[in-house]
Amino acid sequence: MPSPHRHSKRRRTHRRTALLTTSLIAASLLPGQAAFAADPQTVSVTAAQTFVQAEEGKTSVVTLVASTTDGKPLAANATLAYRTATGTATPGTDYTPVTGTVTFAKGSASGARKTISIPLRRDRTAETAETIPVTLTPSTSGVTAGPGPTVVINAHGLPYLDSRLSTKKRVADLLQRMSLDDKIGQMTQAERAAVTDDPAKVAVWRLGSVLSGGGSVPTPNTPAAWVNMVNTFQQAALSTPLQIPIIYGVDAVHGHGNVHGATIFPQNIGLGATRNPKLVEKVYHATAAEVRATGVPWDFAPCVCVTRDERWGRSYEAFGEDPKLVTQMTTAVTGLQGRKPSQLNDPDRVLATIKHYAGDGDTRYGTGDSGYPIDQGVTITSRQDFARTNLPPYAAGIRVGAGSVMPSFSSVDYTDDGVGNPVKMHAHKELLTGTLKGKLGFDGFVITDWNGIHQIPDPTATADTPKPTATQVRTAVNAGIDMFMEPNTAQQFENLLKAEVTAGRVSTARINDAVSRILTSKFQLGLFDKPIASTDRIDVVGSSQHRTLARTAVAESQVLLKNAGNLLPLRKNAKVYVAGRNADNIGNQAGGWTLDWQGRSGDTIPGTTILEGIRQVAPNAKVTYSADASAPISDADVGVVVVGETPYAEGYGDVGGPAWPWGTDAQKEAKSLALQPADKAAIDKVCDAVAKCVVLVVSGRPQIITDQLGKIDALVASWLPGSEGAGVADVLFGKKPFTGRLPVTWPASAEQVPINIGDANYRPLYPYGWGLRTNPAHSGRR
Repeated sequence: MPSPHRHSKRRRTHRRTALLTTSLIAASLLPGQAAFAADPQTVSVTAAQTFVQAEEGKTSVVTLVASTTDGKPLAANATLAYRTATGTATPGTDYTPVTGTVTFAKGSASGARKTISIPLRRDRTAETAETIPVTLTPSTSGVTAGPGPTVVINAHGLPYLDSRLSTKKRVADLLQRMSLDDKIGQMTQAERAAVTDDPAKVAVWRLGSVLSGGGSVPTPNTPAAWVNMVNTFQQAALSTPLQIPIIYGVDAVHGHGNVHGATIFPQNIGLGATRNPKLVEKVYHATAAEVRATGVPWDFAPCVCVTRDERWGRSYEAFGEDPKLVTQMTTAVTGLQGRKPSQLNDPDRVLATIKHYAGDGDTRYGTGDSGYPIDQGVTITSRQDFARTNLPPYAAGIRVGAGSVMPSFSSVDYTDDGVGNPVKMHAHKELLTGTLKGKLGFDGFVITDWNGIHQIPDPTATADTPKPTATQVRTAVNAGIDMFMEPNTAQQFENLLKAEVTAGRVSTARINDAVSRILTSKFQLGLFDKPIASTDRIDVVGSSQHRTLARTAVAESQVLLKNAGNLLPLRKNAKVYVAGRNADNIGNQAGGWTLDWQGRSGDTIPGTTILEGIRQVAPNAKVTYSADASAPISDADVGVVVVGETPYAEGYGDVGGPAWPWGTDAQKEAKSLALQPADKAAIDKVCDAVAKCVVLVVSGRPQIITDQLGKIDALVASWLPGSEGAGVADVLFGKKPFTGRLPVTWPASAEQVPINIGDANYRPLYPYGWGLRTNPAHSGRR
């Protein structure tokens, strides 16, 4: 993307050159004078917190911070005046007004702190929250003051604040106190980028939720910074009269992938290969612990789609192609939430989201939306087949208490009526209200996907009509959606929905139902009782315990497709020649949704590459590594070639789809089920030169390898293992056995796709469920 500042930067450079020349001339004309005068130091005094919560009858302490422009100690005293101003709290009744001055003494370090105390009074009446603004005015030159803080006297004495009451009673009490603006705000979710510059927007818009999209992170990207960021938004929400907390959400689809240093678990396709629901529950429990430790109580996971076409760019987000297998893996929900509703309040649990309801993995190639060949496309099927293939995992997720559901971008076109009339899932009242909330008994809330309602057809809109439109808003709310992910159009959505309610086109009952569902989850999560997150548990992020679990999951996910002559496991003192671009590339082995939405190739996250894992697990092996197999191969006992895909996500991973324009060169390569030419060349070089050859395929889906299979002695589907590449080495060298089984069919050719178990003329290279086993006791015999 071209920089919008490109030409202005050139002008600034010319201007700096001119100023430098003028200064040098002046210095030469005025000997003895300083050629350059240092900029005078400026001191900026700001509040440590924009909103400061306090209890009635206590003293509120406001902290001020003095920072210098040069980072040096203060060159002179810095004084400013403060006073309490008019807010919603009543002076003399709710608090004692204060005025005064604060001086940061000369020589104080930049970052020095001073406090102001404001006595609060107890009036012993039940009240909503009230505010006391504090104004700051510089009294000395060279001092600037930021916006003053606002003290918030917490709401008190109201029934919905009483944790002894049932959730149902608390919701009912709160709901009847809420205005229409309050309710619509609860139904609205904005992206952090839309409110970061002014967190007060959370209060002004009465937002119910904020999210981080893929790659939307604080600076620095540390667990502590995440907690502070979430708390900043939460403090803004708590400045409103009813103090309804936000619920912050992230896509932690294979670990807390947005956070640098988090444990990155195998993508779901690999977890499906483990055939181990208990392990999946543990993996998602560890994920929940890391997510909640960063102040985030909501995860947009797990994906319980049934993937039926490997050309789909989200194939790796699925546990497999068989609804029975995917249903078994809904233990991911209990891993995130716990097995009882009361566990949602635990510090290592989060609200789960089963997605994408329903049929997103069953769309037909060529029907895609947003420029994608298959992603966001149309599921063309009979009602019976749709119910048999795509709904069972949702029924299972609901049975174990999934708290939220996210509809798919895709559409459903039932063939029973013989008419081509696809309906977007975000507008599908029959499936959202009739089936999901009715027949399946879902009592949580439905959250749209990113700008999901913007794709609902609106015959009155043109290409230039701002989205969402009134028709899109009205259609989606009436279809049964409860919360709306409107990353950058939250205020527009709220205004439209208010107009629709006022006009009677959306009923108050529908609004109350949606808000009740959202509030119920917030109470269950304990957000009303403990809204501000702590940094006490940030050490669990990327902990050794979780990395050990991830390594176990990696080992169990490896599928041994071929093992001629029982080549695997390898001897731990073998001479091993390692090649292939995915052998030492942790970004490639992690895949999409890692630090960025699309992921990144290269040395991106802490962890162990497959090459590093080989050296770690077999320290006595003589290992030679050459990514392109250009180094001499002659004395190797065995070659290990690690090939496969580079990171992608969603439609940018569709076979034949568009390239992600901001990715690395490798990420821009055309997406295909065929190996890239460099991968094929590495296999040929190594397998032709070494007596025994192992090929590992690191990818989010099967790759066509039929033409080279004859020269490969052992073939392994490694999927996208994540941060712990040593788990791959564990099975290669027999520390653990190969036990994984294919969660999807491995086609013999691209022409066979889509191919799934149960198809007529089912002749794949390797069938669904295939997977050879090894005995670790045999390692070292060859």
